Amino acid sequence: MSSTQSSPPEKTPGQVPVTVLTGFLGAGKTTLLNRILQEEHGHRIAVIENEFGPEGIDNELLVSETNEQIVEMNNGCICCTVRGDLLRILGELKDKRSRGELDFDRVIIETTGMANPGPVTQTFFMDDDIASFYLLDGVVTVVDAKHGHDTLDQQPEAQNQVGFADRILMSKTDLVGTQEADSLRARLVKMNPRAPIKPVHMGQVPVGEVLDIRGFNLNAILEIDPQFLAAEHPDAAKTRKLQGHDDQHHDHGHDHDHDHEHDHHHHHDDAIGAFVFQSKKPFDPAKLEDYMSALTQVYGQDLLRYKGVLFMNGTNRRMIFQGVHMLMGADAGKPWGRDEAPASKMVFIGRNLPKDAILKGLEACLAR
Repeated sequence: MSSTQSSPPEKTPGQVPVTVLTGFLGAGKTTLLNRILQEEHGHRIAVIENEFGPEGIDNELLVSETNEQIVEMNNGCICCTVRGDLLRILGELKDKRSRGELDFDRVIIETTGMANPGPVTQTFFMDDDIASFYLLDGVVTVVDAKHGHDTLDQQPEAQNQVGFADRILMSKTDLVGTQEADSLRARLVKMNPRAPIKPVHMGQVPVGEVLDIRGFNLNAILEIDPQFLAAEHPDAAKTRKLQGHDDQHHDHGHDHDHDHEHDHHHHHDDAIGAFVFQSKKPFDPAKLEDYMSALTQVYGQDLLRYKGVLFMNGTNRRMIFQGVHMLMGADAGKPWGRDEAPASKMVFIGRNLPKDAILKGLEACLAR
């Protein structure tokens, strides 16, 4: 499967990795970022606050008062605020580094709490100069365990942030019971089964959990939460009903400190969801390419992330592909092992996607 569309490049020597840090208002992004900026971790990080409003409120929490756009931190990091044009500030940082005026070896972009990470990630697909200098490493999303259910119920932006994530950090788990934390985790897995979920307390997380996660690396292994695969099994719904757990009235174990009618036996009808396609039959490369091109043209705006390891007819190598919205790319992976049974596994994460129709379309692309 080839693609004429833009694709996330593999890292070349000298490229600067970029991490996108997102999460809804109050989730704890600034606490995490403040810790990174102050910790002696040995990285020289350029932090970009992608604040689109007239005032960068969070900036006052990150750095002391200053009129300068770029502020150097005493641990080697720098922090700058951009209001509106991310491409411009990335270009300015690139030029300053090339001229020796700034020294940094990686970038963290903190999006505003109301932002959809999609346009930020697409920046690294759309401009050749930026794509050749920077490497998009991954999207890290912070979710507030205390208010997570309510935020996801009420805020489409929060759902987008979960759907785009390569890693999810659950904050404020100390403020909720085990049942509510487990309930939220199960919901997040259903929305995005490819993002590992880890608790974080007051921003105290190893830098290695945030940086170099290689979420946009085509050669990275496709990992899907086993709980999700179990739930996707055809017998799962039957088993839940036999156990007395009807999908439409499943008790998520909410432990909210306010009285809502839907706190008990509530079904979360999330717009963002995920599904997996698996097959032991090979794909017909031409059919799959035509189908994926048509699919992204029709549903591209609602396809947040999609990734797969593909068994293709006519080659002994696996094909790795992934995409963001209408931009997708593919690359040949390592050969199938002698004792390995070739198979395809694809995960789609998006907004109100027609799951059954897409699965049938993929079935039709299998070699006959």
